[in-house]
Amino acid sequence: MLGGLARWLRFAGLDTTFSANASDAELVAEARREERWLLTRDRRLAAKAGPRVLCIQALTVREQLREVQARLRLVPDPARFFTRCSRCNGVLEPVDRERVATLVPPFVATHASSFSRCADCRRLYWPGTHHGRILAQLRESLDSGEDDGER
Repeated sequence: MLGGLARWLRFAGLDTTFSANASDAELVAEARREERWLLTRDRRLAAKAGPRVLCIQALTVREQLREVQARLRLVPDPARFFTRCSRCNGVLEPVDRERVATLVPPFVATHASSFSRCADCRRLYWPGTHHGRILAQLRESLDSGEDDGER
């Protein structure tokens, strides 16, 4: 139910796991084992999860980001933005243009300013047209207030 929030927390560089198919017991066990906060909108799950649970009230991802930041007192670090895979949470590593030139569209291979690859799922990333919009929403939603430029 919070897959969109998980994706945006990853955009912000936060280590965020997400499992749409896990049972409540599995989610609680994983959160405890990995010493993670469990974020949910399910009140029954929240009641079972123990002290490190945050029952999200907000409905939109933008509001959810603000709520998580405020309630967990997160301090956004723009230097960490775009350092996690939005799909699997793996760490993104820089990769040379020459190594990926045949794996991306020709226009992208020629014009993208940088490339990174997920260490886990191997997905490729580059700052495309969506990059600026995501960065603007992160800054607005997380109130980072910094202007670190585009990567």
